Amino acid sequence: MSDHYERVKFELQQMKEVENEAAADEEQLSPASVSPIPADVSFTARRDLSKSSINGRSRSKSRSKADSHERQVNGKQPADLTPQKSDYSQGHIKGAARLLKGKTAANGHVESCKRRTDGKCAHRGKEDESKVAKKRRAVTVDTSKAKTSLEALKMSIRQLKWKEFPMGRRTACDIYWHGVSFHDNENIISGQVNKFPGMIEMLRKINLSRAVRTMQELFPEEYNFYPRSWILPEEYQLFSTQIRLLKDNDSTLKPTYIVKPDSGSQGEGIYLIRDPADLRVISGSQVKQAVVQEYIQKPLLIDKLKFDIRLYVLVRSLEPLEIYIAKEGLSRFCTEPYQEPSQKNLSHVFMHLTNYSLNVHSGNFVHSDSCSTGSKRTFSSVLYRLASKGVDIKKVWSDIIALVIKTVIALVPELKVYYQTDIPPGKPGPTCFQILGFDILLMKNLKPVLLEVNANPSMRIEHEQEVSPGVFEYVPSPVDEEVKVGVIRDTLRLMDPAQRKQHVTSSTGGGSPEETIVVETGSDEKEALADSLPSLCLKQVFPKYTKQFNYLRVVERIAAIFLRFLGVKGTMRMGPTSFRTFIRNCKLSNSSFSMASVDILYIDITRRWAGMLPDSREAGMSLQAFIEAFFYLAARRFKALLLREQVHLLLEVCEGALEGQSHSEKPRPPRSHTNPASSQSSAPTTFSSPALTRQRHRPLQLSAKANTDN
Repeated sequence: MSDHYERVKFELQQMKEVENEAAADEEQLSPASVSPIPADVSFTARRDLSKSSINGRSRSKSRSKADSHERQVNGKQPADLTPQKSDYSQGHIKGAARLLKGKTAANGHVESCKRRTDGKCAHRGKEDESKVAKKRRAVTVDTSKAKTSLEALKMSIRQLKWKEFPMGRRTACDIYWHGVSFHDNENIISGQVNKFPGMIEMLRKINLSRAVRTMQELFPEEYNFYPRSWILPEEYQLFSTQIRLLKDNDSTLKPTYIVKPDSGSQGEGIYLIRDPADLRVISGSQVKQAVVQEYIQKPLLIDKLKFDIRLYVLVRSLEPLEIYIAKEGLSRFCTEPYQEPSQKNLSHVFMHLTNYSLNVHSGNFVHSDSCSTGSKRTFSSVLYRLASKGVDIKKVWSDIIALVIKTVIALVPELKVYYQTDIPPGKPGPTCFQILGFDILLMKNLKPVLLEVNANPSMRIEHEQEVSPGVFEYVPSPVDEEVKVGVIRDTLRLMDPAQRKQHVTSSTGGGSPEETIVVETGSDEKEALADSLPSLCLKQVFPKYTKQFNYLRVVERIAAIFLRFLGVKGTMRMGPTSFRTFIRNCKLSNSSFSMASVDILYIDITRRWAGMLPDSREAGMSLQAFIEAFFYLAARRFKALLLREQVHLLLEVCEGALEGQSHSEKPRPPRSHTNPASSQSSAPTTFSSPALTRQRHRPLQLSAKANTDN
């Protein structure tokens, strides 16, 4: 028997094994309806996987030793999640699994199902193999900046059979995983980065409070999930006055307030007060910025303990806006039984603050291998317990989803300004996505309350354990691994370049036949890999629920006008000339509101916001100042209406004027990877004015980069 015959026989045998492992149904990337408890993978099975994948591994604080030990122990992947790498990948038949399914001819050759000009069987040569391998090459991930998420990220990349570059790469990677900021690596001109420009700044306590407060002015009932807040030190006098009046009206009231430093994290610097005189941020020579909020005195308790929920939210893009929520989260418990705040227990952080980084230092903290016990549990275990008591957990999930969508909608306007500043039109740059950590508290009446949003939620899957005095080891945390590995892995799956290209092509209805073929090449290989992985733990909630929430995107339309008149590339501030151009083009000036009045308005608002934003190095009108000016103009023009009605009517005027100008200009060529339909509002208007029933969420002609690359 010839060597050639043996080689072909061996190849056919290996390809047959691959075909037997392939899935019968095509992988569906749109997750099923929200299920509070993922049914596809039991916690016990995942815990067993965790133990088998890192059993016996004690990670020291030294990263190099930990990585070396991991390579020794984890060289082999768990069989129930990641298929074993076959020997067929060696030698000249490498890449055979990437071919489309074929059928065996009588002469032992493989009859390919790819397009052929003659329709006859032809033996695949090395040149054909190289072309297919090039089309379906492994996705590359730069993890050199990953930091605290490194272990979970490595595990996710191995499960996906992608290629990791832990020391970076000279040529471009498909995905860059940064640890802190979009600016961790300044030299990225392509690919995808797991951070948005400006997300850290937007999720500081003060900026988050301002963004939500703006939405509360327009939609007070929809945004009542965020506690009443005051920004210090600028609103100290307002806070003191309102608290004094509250107590004067009812002497029995003894409200409690929680003070959070603007740039604090992990519970650092948080404390409770009952009187404005107890504020520490105004004591001493240096004034510290902070947010003071109403303290939720009646939280839902389990085992007499206060707890919060950490949910992971993926913002896949800004334009069109895409939001995913993880079906599983973490419940983090205090370590002392809860009592309503009094002057005696205000300093008991283990009773009032749910932060893991604080309670882990308590002697009562319990590390558990179970999902339903200990100081950190899965959110699904809490839902099971609530359901056993008759709680409508579907309603709880529905309220949480609404909270998340509304919060992201509040953040998007300024995020778009940050994005265009860092990647101006015409400048090459990556697209962005980001995982956010939402901290949510359930009140006793089961109403969810937003505590804060974290731009860099911890993705560690291990915790420190003191094995002897002064000697610590990293010990695997099954609960963390159960939740966090799935979130990172499925985020990567959604950001797969081939999947995104297919998603964009289908959303636009465009794409040439050649492009479609390239996208679909290797679909059988993806089927086989999908069979080895659990279904997606990330549930799309927007644009899925566009009809319910798109009417809230009013400030985003104001930001679109701001971006249109911003002028200078790479800036976030509008100059006086641009503001005058905005007024003139939108035809907002008249005999009673002259251009001199416009200049006075600009100077007055800009100066005040410059005092409230002391860290800003740019001069001019910020987006927040422009929104205030827009609200003023709306109230001045349309009196005796609710603010949201006034704003909406002024938007109608501005967008109508700008649309008329755009018709006289040369139309821009359409971008093939933008879905215009996603920007259209299909939500029924809730306004009473007949003029408002013609609600139009027309996308303005923004810069191509800002519209398409987010």
